[in-house]
Amino acid sequence: MSDDLTTSSATQAPVHSGGHPVAWPLGLAGVAFVIIGSFLSWSYDGSILGDLSINFYPGSLQILAIILAVLSLLLLLIEKGPLAKRVGPWLDATLGLRSLGIVLTLFMVLVLVAITVESDGLINVNPGGYVSLVGAVLILVSSRLLPLRQLRDLSHAKLPGWLEILSIALMMAAVLFGAAYALGLTDAWNFVLCLVFIAAVIAALFRTGVMGWFGHVAQRHKKVLTLAAFAVAFFFPFTQNGSDANMSIATQVLIFAATAMGLNIVVGLAGLLDLGYIAFLGSGAYVAAMLSESAFATIDWHPPFPVVVLLGACVAATLGLIIGSPTLRVSGDYLAIVTLGFGEIFRLAMFNLDGTNGPLLTNGPNGIPGIPELEIGSFNFGDEHTLAGIELGRFSNYYFLLLLLIGFVILVFARLNDSRIGRGWVAIREDEKAAEAMGVNVFGLKLLAFAIGAFLAGLAGTIKAHQDVAISPDQYIFLESAFLLAAIVLGGMGTIAGVLLGATILKLLPEKLRFFSEYRLLLFGLLLVLMMRFRPEGLVASRRRQLEFHEDDEELAVAIESELVEEAK
Repeated sequence: MSDDLTTSSATQAPVHSGGHPVAWPLGLAGVAFVIIGSFLSWSYDGSILGDLSINFYPGSLQILAIILAVLSLLLLLIEKGPLAKRVGPWLDATLGLRSLGIVLTLFMVLVLVAITVESDGLINVNPGGYVSLVGAVLILVSSRLLPLRQLRDLSHAKLPGWLEILSIALMMAAVLFGAAYALGLTDAWNFVLCLVFIAAVIAALFRTGVMGWFGHVAQRHKKVLTLAAFAVAFFFPFTQNGSDANMSIATQVLIFAATAMGLNIVVGLAGLLDLGYIAFLGSGAYVAAMLSESAFATIDWHPPFPVVVLLGACVAATLGLIIGSPTLRVSGDYLAIVTLGFGEIFRLAMFNLDGTNGPLLTNGPNGIPGIPELEIGSFNFGDEHTLAGIELGRFSNYYFLLLLLIGFVILVFARLNDSRIGRGWVAIREDEKAAEAMGVNVFGLKLLAFAIGAFLAGLAGTIKAHQDVAISPDQYIFLESAFLLAAIVLGGMGTIAGVLLGATILKLLPEKLRFFSEYRLLLFGLLLVLMMRFRPEGLVASRRRQLEFHEDDEELAVAIESELVEEAK
């Protein structure tokens, strides 16, 4: 890892010699107000938001506010206190405190709004809510009065190997329990406020530089991080107490993520804009449905599921070659229009293969319902199983299978990305003419990107058909392709973690925020606009794209180029 890697210190704001003398005590007062207010009643109505009406018995939201206040206190002690000399030179406590102050104030404002909406009136807000709000504002004001300082480069902060591995384990454990807690919330307002809390913690970790340091640790222990991530994913069903609702969402997220990872090859690596990618997922699903033992299946052949998986993936890859061969002579907007047309052609073809307008394959608009549960050997995925005293339902069974699938997809993507083929795709994405002049087989690599991406989507589709129990053409509309593309743009094109994060956000939030279902597309569009404005490279950007979007920042560009050179070595 390059020692020039930019952390929060590389983009540090100008250093101020001192701050206002009341800043630190003002912050302490704010922490005290938030904690005291959280032990008082926030709401007159005890039937909303998990009962915030009891004095000296904090509810779940009040506990979250206390945690944010304690984190603020910790940063204050790092800024000016017993931790200042040992930890202060390494962490930007002031910027972290500013993030916590802003988000904690937003958290309290949303709590008051939620109480007002749920109980039909601001009058139902009890004094404790206002006390905590005042405390949050005091913390925010204090953070603006504290000075900014020049920090040491965290890339040099190396702990013993076992401590760094322990930090990875603790971070992954926090992700596991945080996800379990958030998914366990059934009330929309509670879920939104939990997201605000999580955003506050993440923002503070980034602004203080902790996440920058953790990035270096992750680079030094990639295998440990990968193993820990899959361990977290494996243990997730055991935290859900047999909840089919949450596990259903989790399986949908994994299918969506596996499909998006295949599209990431086409869009993120090769730079080909595909707006009809959902057709490849649908082709795999239709192959599995037609070869299943459903009473409505149209093919009287029922091979074992491993054979069905290969057939579905190969059919999808063939469609990728069919659409790619004549259309990859065009590029940019024209390619997007052609692939959009292909997606619509697939959907309409599924409507017409009903035995009247064409061969009887898909049952037309009625689709193929009654698809039986997947069965491999003697293991039926529809049966409940008990492991370590915890009941695992059908969705948990499919979840573990999909976990294996996405592990395979990630392995394929990572190997291709690091291979000569991957470098050829990146060269085509950056400058097709220059790549062709250097001897890169542009057409062949483009075609290969379409075929491999379609193959991976077909794999996911074969499992999706059995998990959904039914299939119809209406499931494969253009909007689904748009969401897949948005997941890649939102998370970070060409990255693995970014696409997984983007897919999780875009699949999870609509399911948990059905309270805002009427405004889903509005929020979706607003999110993309904000991303394009403030972080066009995505939430988890690849170094190449960071360099592309930050060429004007000479210091950051040099740091990124240095790291790319080190990685190449």
